[in-house]
Amino acid sequence: MARSSRGLSDKAQRHDPAYLRAKKENYAGRAVYKLQELDQKFRLFKRGRSVLDLGCWPGSWLQYVVERVGEETTIVGVDIKEVEVELPSFVQTFVGDVYKLKPEGFRKRFGEFDVVISDMAPNTTGEVVGDVFRSEELFLRALEIASGTLRTGGHFAAKVFQGERFPELIEAVKANFSEAKSFHTKNTRSGSRERYIVGRGLRASVAKARVSDEG
Repeated sequence: MARSSRGLSDKAQRHDPAYLRAKKENYAGRAVYKLQELDQKFRLFKRGRSVLDLGCWPGSWLQYVVERVGEETTIVGVDIKEVEVELPSFVQTFVGDVYKLKPEGFRKRFGEFDVVISDMAPNTTGEVVGDVFRSEELFLRALEIASGTLRTGGHFAAKVFQGERFPELIEAVKANFSEAKSFHTKNTRSGSRERYIVGRGLRASVAKARVSDEG
């Protein structure tokens, strides 16, 4: 679960308006405004919703989630890098590889989540085909985890680099959710292949199937 984002310590971004705004508003990274756009468009969060954040470093998405859902719920973040930004004590973060994460174990420990979000991205090499493929695989893993941890009716939103398989990824989300939409945030840098795919309303059949599979 590697990431290419460097957060607010990246000197190359220090004249970026979103970076400067994030720093002024005490967020850990400019990506917070992408999540804000997704939330405003698809109404992902409200008070009391439980949230799992995959690829949560540097922590700006968790900061936003806390503001939107409040304290009386479950908020969990996972990344291969430790989140260093200060978060409320009720937010739980874990250092780990999403390919080793067991959805049934998370569900048993924390209960079913209302929302699963992912801003995961590969360490880019500049070789477009390979970078896109690795991004697609991270997206599919995020979808797998979401399908294994969400309650019936829960929501999912994840980043992916757009490539030839993009329509297939949307169809994969449609198979598990009542609604699937792609979205390009205004805060995505010009020329980027970055897109988000949002699934609203996990199908009851998906939740029932995982119970059957687990025996």
